[in-house]
Amino acid sequence: MVHLAPLSPVHSAVHTITSKTGDHFNAIATHRSVVRSVEHQADTEEGLLAEIGYKQELRRHYNTLETFGIAFSIMGLLPSISSTVAIGLEYGTTGLVWGWFVSGIFVLLIGASMTMLASSLPTSGGLYYWTNYYAHESIRVPLSFLIGCSNTLALCGGLCSIAYGFGAEVLAAVSVNKGGDFNITQAKLYGVFAGCVIAACAVCCLSTKKGSYIQTASIFINSFLIVLFLIAVPIGASNNGGFNDASFIFGNSTNARDWPRGWSWMLSMMPAIWTIGAFDSVVHMSEELKSKKSIPWGILGSISVCWIFGWCICIVIAACIKDGDLEAVLSTNTGSPMAQVILDALGKKWCVAFMALISVGQFLMACSIALAASRQIWAFARDDGTPFVYKIIKYVDPRVKVPINATIFAAALSCFIGLLILINTTAANALFSLAVAGNYVSWGMPVFLVVLPYGKSKFIPGPFHFGKFLSTVVNWITVLWIIFIITLSMFPDSKKVNKETMNYTVVINCGIWLLSIIYYYTWGYRVYSGPKSNLDGSDAEEVYSKEDDLIDAKV
Repeated sequence: MVHLAPLSPVHSAVHTITSKTGDHFNAIATHRSVVRSVEHQADTEEGLLAEIGYKQELRRHYNTLETFGIAFSIMGLLPSISSTVAIGLEYGTTGLVWGWFVSGIFVLLIGASMTMLASSLPTSGGLYYWTNYYAHESIRVPLSFLIGCSNTLALCGGLCSIAYGFGAEVLAAVSVNKGGDFNITQAKLYGVFAGCVIAACAVCCLSTKKGSYIQTASIFINSFLIVLFLIAVPIGASNNGGFNDASFIFGNSTNARDWPRGWSWMLSMMPAIWTIGAFDSVVHMSEELKSKKSIPWGILGSISVCWIFGWCICIVIAACIKDGDLEAVLSTNTGSPMAQVILDALGKKWCVAFMALISVGQFLMACSIALAASRQIWAFARDDGTPFVYKIIKYVDPRVKVPINATIFAAALSCFIGLLILINTTAANALFSLAVAGNYVSWGMPVFLVVLPYGKSKFIPGPFHFGKFLSTVVNWITVLWIIFIITLSMFPDSKKVNKETMNYTVVINCGIWLLSIIYYYTWGYRVYSGPKSNLDGSDAEEVYSKEDDLIDAKV
């Protein structure tokens, strides 16, 4: 009989570690929610939501116009261009005008890809839900968790950048009104920023019906601002020195950066990339839409309108820069190149009034994106995804049927991220690219998964689709463009990188992505198993009973 020697302490320790590691990864691998098969058999919006796995908790109040208003309001064309025009002009008017036009084409393709996904699976979870649905079984849960965190960060980053733009515009109006005798400090900027965030989130705690009125009002206010600018500023400029010629408007390529000319021009595409964004807000509001047919109008309609009219605004700005002096506009004492262009064209009183109106539009943008951010945070918490606080955040107030706790969390997170403003202007500008990078990762992942064999086999087209071949072409162009933009958004504005010129986007976004994965594999897997149904038997029976009644009525 052979007697085996006992294991040495070292071998015993290795065996224990190996065993525990195996148990750990086995627990991660087995803790997954069931992926529900969505066959699109339902005839109602509530029925399709039940197929996806969720009960109807929010009121469906948004019609097609109001759905368009959600995305259009967040884009807030004139206020957004006012916030980012300096980035475009750092490669002259060519960077602003042609950078806008070219990048707008590709953003429209991203919108088309997202619309195809949203019309197939309309749920507030959207991007992280699609990632979980179309990803391979072995990676779907951690990948969907990463996308959920990235999308949450991006939307809160978007709220930060909009509120920062609001602060800059308000203080620019004050500076112009005081004849330049006003010191704009980072502390003052943060104070106005925080006030904007808190006020916007307070508005979002109103009932869904009242919130829908805000979207309608925002459409008219933003449209009025666009028309007023396109008429008043050219008239004023023609009476105060005239317009720049076409060669300056479409051909000036003064490079204010130390990057090579080609790369500098690409960096000047960021105004359009940031402005024509957050159209995924329509997806996050999909459980409050009267019909999923509103989704294409909301996404593609808002992108198209902002692309075309935004290009017109960029041309007007280039035409009305006084004496073609780009340096004077970029280094203006008002703190806002847009304010300087309006001041030169219309004078002090009109400039103050204009900047006040732009600030109102910017605030409505903040309200709209806070609305979308709160819905994403709530949807993620509903699936136990939002780290640490998901139990509190998933609560929906039964009186107004609004996720108030999620809205408060969005405000708190945004105020925390906004502390970058206190560092310097360069750090504050990272708020814009932070939102871009986070959004583009979130938008790109489900599109990439759908063009892969596994995801393609599961995809069932919704009402909006281009057909098998053209849809695949659009999706591949979207994926390649998104990879390029993520890279672009990480670059600093100067080759000489130090604490003053650093683009903090690469630190914050990459840090959040890394921490998300670490959190998931160390603790998050215990509570987050992917999107999961919150239906009980009675909910499902009620939904399908309503559908049967509807079918009987039709018969």
